[in-house]
Amino acid sequence: MDPYDSDSSVDDDLTDTGVLLGYAAEEVIEDTISHLGGWPKWLDDNAPAPGDFANCKVCNSPMLLLLELHGDLPDHFPTDERRLYIFGCPRKPCNRKPGSIRAYRATRKISLGSGKPQEQEEPKQEEPPKPAQPKQDLGASLFGSTNLTSTVSSNPNPFSTSSAPTTGTNPFATPVPAGAPAEKITSTAALASTFAEKVRISSPPPSAPTKATPESATATPWPAQSAFPPPYKNFYLDAEYETLSRPSTPEVPANVQIEPMDEDGTAAGAELKDTFESELDRDFMKFSMRLEHNPEQVLRYEFRGSPLLYSTGDAVGARLLGKNISGGKITTLPAGSIPACEYCGSQRVFELQLVPHAITMLEEGRPGVGLGKDDAGMEWGTIIMGVCGRDCAPAELGVTGWREEWAGVQWEETK
Repeated sequence: MDPYDSDSSVDDDLTDTGVLLGYAAEEVIEDTISHLGGWPKWLDDNAPAPGDFANCKVCNSPMLLLLELHGDLPDHFPTDERRLYIFGCPRKPCNRKPGSIRAYRATRKISLGSGKPQEQEEPKQEEPPKPAQPKQDLGASLFGSTNLTSTVSSNPNPFSTSSAPTTGTNPFATPVPAGAPAEKITSTAALASTFAEKVRISSPPPSAPTKATPESATATPWPAQSAFPPPYKNFYLDAEYETLSRPSTPEVPANVQIEPMDEDGTAAGAELKDTFESELDRDFMKFSMRLEHNPEQVLRYEFRGSPLLYSTGDAVGARLLGKNISGGKITTLPAGSIPACEYCGSQRVFELQLVPHAITMLEEGRPGVGLGKDDAGMEWGTIIMGVCGRDCAPAELGVTGWREEWAGVQWEETK
């Protein structure tokens, strides 16, 4: 059995999964919403997060932004505008303590028929059958554009798992308007579109006029920037679906001698091998091997999917442990394994997780100005975000609601 699970095979050597991977990029792109580090950008500037959401639950001091993600899901919540945030406390005394990393969701209801009322269908004369349109899926539903199918000639749906895009092309490039003069592409950065355009089916309709949020009207206001430590460096996000290299069967070189078997049937040297393996965390090895297929990933996204566990022996791993695990990835997420939404009682579902390369990017060149010896550096292995499966929010149009969601932190293992 392959040491990973897959949704479909692309060819004999590569496998695409249903997981969208995020990659950090310094280049400024059109959509600056989805990013690592930097300062948060609010879904509604008139209704920022409640002030107490800014603070670490351990030291009650302002935290730093780790991730902001444009989270619209028209396929699942067509009347919701969504934004996801993860904050973390950089102070050494708070490391590894519950509440030092917090996750939030902002949701605003919009009118599905804004600006264009639905029209009743009228009988039409029969027309010649048209070619079947590509099926829209979650891969097109998060960060999107209005027309992704024109960007890949070899695969009408760049997010389908039935075939692979043509080598050397970028299936997520921004479509060129009809009749526009062709421009010479000078770099791969010129082909990149927004991270938001990689997972949405269509852009949401114009939102209704915003109102003051009842929840935030009486809450403590969000602190001024001067109250926060220096932020992490801002990185924008690009995205591609996860592709795994199918492992080949190793061949034994001609000059290698096979160890003789002992009388009890074990190979000589097996004891040494067991000793070596006992020093390694098998869960961590599975986790690392999965990430090595795409080592520069900072984010894994699969709404209603399953997380990749850093460990199965800690509290978070035990909570999320499924009956089936392949390559460290849960293939069956047990019902109720993520705490239910405290606001509406609905079951939470997995949406995303940050992985260790995000630490490398965020802490690159960071001197800890203003924190001194208290800046311990991040020590988590992965941060798993579970969100309300109903996307609960105020029912009034244009009202932004804030919800604290579940942040399951698996800390880096220490000896």
